[in-house]
Amino acid sequence: MSRRGLAAVSSVLDQAASSATNILVLVLAARLSSASGFADFSMVYVTFSVLLGLNMAYVGQTVVLEKDEERLGAVCRSGLAFTGAASAAAGAALALVGLAVPGAGGWAFLALGLVLPLVLVQDGLRYCFSALRAPERALAADALRLVCVVAALLLQPEGASAGRLVLVWGVSALPALALGLWLLRPYVRGSAADLRPYLRRGHLGQRFVVEFAVGNGSSQLAVLGLGLFATPLAVGALRGATTLFGPLNVLFNSANAFGPPVVGRASGKRGVVRLTAAMGGALAALGAGWGAVLYALPDGVGRQLLGDTWAAASALLPATGAQYAVMGLGTCALLTLRVLNPKATLSLQVVFSLLSVALLLGGYAAAGVTGAAWGLAAGSALKAAAAWLRVSRVPARAPEPPVTTAA
Repeated sequence: MSRRGLAAVSSVLDQAASSATNILVLVLAARLSSASGFADFSMVYVTFSVLLGLNMAYVGQTVVLEKDEERLGAVCRSGLAFTGAASAAAGAALALVGLAVPGAGGWAFLALGLVLPLVLVQDGLRYCFSALRAPERALAADALRLVCVVAALLLQPEGASAGRLVLVWGVSALPALALGLWLLRPYVRGSAADLRPYLRRGHLGQRFVVEFAVGNGSSQLAVLGLGLFATPLAVGALRGATTLFGPLNVLFNSANAFGPPVVGRASGKRGVVRLTAAMGGALAALGAGWGAVLYALPDGVGRQLLGDTWAAASALLPATGAQYAVMGLGTCALLTLRVLNPKATLSLQVVFSLLSVALLLGGYAAAGVTGAAWGLAAGSALKAAAAWLRVSRVPARAPEPPVTTAA
């Protein structure tokens, strides 16, 4: 296998390990906790997920877009230093909130505040290794993280409090953090950290944070809006159908997070577009194929996957399969813009995320939950078309160097 192929496989496996960690943490916490305890844990974990996404947008995306190989060591050291400082400040704020909130929920937030720097810096290492084109090192650290967190949670007694579970989950990141820093050391030796670029107005990460906020906010708004009009069965069916496409989410997230360093090595706009178009076609075919496989599943197998929700969710699989097919094209179009013109993606994300919400609700009003599913597919298709149109208008020159952590 070529070096590029090995890097691509390592990136996908690393994203899979990270996703599996998040899923297993929730599953194990649910098995160990009471209903109220898991509710407290879930609130804390949602808070962590938002902070993780913000750090990925503000720091991680700018790190992987760095193209000056001579500066990569300094960029990685600076990114991790900023993550450590920012997460320590956020952790202190969470600890104060935890002390102010009475009961088990407060102790859970206090625990999150204590361990937040550990988990965010450990996750930030993934983006450094991606920028350095060494994703196999990220895979080693994240695989160790997966093993440690599962082992640590399995050792906890049934009925453990949310605060205890959060503390154990966070401290179990220490071995992976230590391994990751050791593997990174040869790349950053002799480099100096500089936090000033992250505090300046116009830092590229500020745009990516807005994109993250709009994308996540619109998805939450869509669920909330549908819940106001639809029955719980309709909402459950839509979520169930989407859950079945989880493996594709791993690939899409991997392309977004770790694609820029690989694609950026292509020569000029033509080389970048040729590579990302091929990737988009492959992801689109995979999305359509996965949807066809799910639609062909016998009812008995489907019920083992989703239980009673299967009957309603299976009717949405054609629409959801179409949505994921065009999402593959859209993901690679946005990846192309990330490399050629990073500032071009914000307006697309804002406009088409809000449009997807409108199409979801309009589809439900016109044809029930099936219409809502096709509304989401239409929104994804329009977003993909607009993104590729924007790619076609980018001047045919070398990829634009992003404003990242330059001094």
